[in-house]
Amino acid sequence: MAFEDDKVLPVITNQKMNDYLKELAELAGIDEPVRQTYYRGNERIDEVTPKYALLGTHAGRRTFICNALALGIPPQVVMKWTGHSDYKAMKPYIDIADDIKANAMSKFNQL
Repeated sequence: MAFEDDKVLPVITNQKMNDYLKELAELAGIDEPVRQTYYRGNERIDEVTPKYALLGTHAGRRTFICNALALGIPPQVVMKWTGHSDYKAMKPYIDIADDIKANAMSKFNQL
């Protein structure tokens, strides 16, 4: 079976992929409420949104990066895989992975 332009798999837009991810997560029952706080001028706004509504391909990308770093894959390798050319853009993910590792070590030290 071939799709448009003789592609093996269909090519869809990023927005359509995000719509499908949200729908799938809703069907899977990933609906815990998530509180988000932001400011519009001096006004504080609190919103509660079901988790499935917040999912998208970029959330998957961030999760992949954090998990890869937490597993000990060198940042340079992850940067190559994800197309990051700037170490500064990778730094927040490295900090999260370092926190995950430190938390795991503290659990080990409680034995």
